[in-house]
Amino acid sequence: MWASIASLSYVFWLVGGMEMVERIAYYGVKASAGLYAKAPQSEGGLGISLSDYGIIISTWAILQTFIPVFTGGISDRVGYKQTIFASTLIKIAGYLCMAFFPSFWGFMAGAMLLAAGTGIFKPGIQGTLVLATRRNNSSMAWGIFYQIVNIGGFLGPLVAVHMRQLSWDNVFYACAAIISLNFILLLTYKEPGKEARLERNAKIKSGEVAQEALWKDAWHELKKPIVIYYMLVFSGFWFLFNALFDVLPIHISEWVNTSVIVTSLFGPEGTQNGTLQFWLGLNNEGTRVMPEGMLNLNAGLIMTSCFLIAGLTAKYRITTAMLAGCLLSILAFILIGYTNAAWMIVLAIAMFSVSEMMISPKKNEFMGNIAPEGKKAMYLGFVMLPQGIGWGLEGYFGPRLYEHYASKEIFSRQQLIQDGMPAAEVAAIPQGEAFSTLVSFTGESADALTQQLYLAHNIGMAWYIIAAIGSISAIGIYIYGKWLYTLQRQQAVTA
Repeated sequence: MWASIASLSYVFWLVGGMEMVERIAYYGVKASAGLYAKAPQSEGGLGISLSDYGIIISTWAILQTFIPVFTGGISDRVGYKQTIFASTLIKIAGYLCMAFFPSFWGFMAGAMLLAAGTGIFKPGIQGTLVLATRRNNSSMAWGIFYQIVNIGGFLGPLVAVHMRQLSWDNVFYACAAIISLNFILLLTYKEPGKEARLERNAKIKSGEVAQEALWKDAWHELKKPIVIYYMLVFSGFWFLFNALFDVLPIHISEWVNTSVIVTSLFGPEGTQNGTLQFWLGLNNEGTRVMPEGMLNLNAGLIMTSCFLIAGLTAKYRITTAMLAGCLLSILAFILIGYTNAAWMIVLAIAMFSVSEMMISPKKNEFMGNIAPEGKKAMYLGFVMLPQGIGWGLEGYFGPRLYEHYASKEIFSRQQLIQDGMPAAEVAAIPQGEAFSTLVSFTGESADALTQQLYLAHNIGMAWYIIAAIGSISAIGIYIYGKWLYTLQRQQAVTA
């Protein structure tokens, strides 16, 4: 393990740093997007329904994940440094658009810019990583890379927690400033394999080597069965994965009493220690964990232990490790549906984090290993296909499932009518303010009303449906692993 770490080159650590910076900014917005969408306009939020939020997320997902499929090869042809630079400019524009235009269409436009920028950014970074590693250290390299990335994934939500308590636009300004740091890192970036790329381009220019149009080349590779089956069977896992980030923060903010965690750690008065408030993602009063802080356990665990999981799973076939990870993630979602106890949600997030460490680094290693020479970035763009299908479907249906089975906003409006408020008055309540109105109307405490609504409705059903989708994916992964193993044995015999 230590020999593998020591063999990693300077450019590996540099692209890890660029990815980390990009993730700080990205997850600063992504982790709090649902909370921003449902927050009432009187509090600086968008004040839109979860169905409208789902439209934004689904569009974001489709663009971000399908752009690299047909443009990932651009990095192989024009250079990784150039595409990383262009993508950073696009992403800055996206964050500023969100800050300047706090509306449905303003956030939609910003999300589309972020999607385009991220879709262009990823293949250049990951293509560099493939060329900077060898087969004898690639498993460890992808594990460490994923660990470095999650330092960014850990810091981003913490930035959002404290920026949004000042005002929501501060989140977007901060993220635009953070990703600008990549321009400094690009000054020291040297593209691996640049000579080979320039030589290949020279032969193409002279007519010595023919080159298909990029989309035709990508389509030719996409039609291979090993890519098609991979795309289909892993879509279900990415439905689960993105539900954790798109929907779980909303679920925590509405149904989970996170003050229990703070009381367990620091007593009923909480903590006024600013350092602890920042790193644990607490509110400014130090009395409860913010939803982003709860979810941040995911990035924190990956940041500190991904290399250990990478070392353990290196002993097993890639598809076996990914199947085990998918099964563990299903159990995590069942637990979220079963209870709203704060410490049980912590356990569920921890379980999902281990499953993610077993799957996500492996997907890149798998595609990097089967990619033909000169098409590494293109194949790493294909990695986004199952993510695109899974996230695109989850982005649309996940918030709708939650809205149907678990929306506190809808349940509060129904309860107000039951308690005697005229339907016309209920309909006039601004989006996002129904529960606070219910508290004022009934005179009961927010915690008591939350528990009353939770027990009166089948909140967990949304999470059970999501877990069922993951179960279908697990069966597919098992069959795919068996088929791939048989195919490899047949190829070995014919060779």
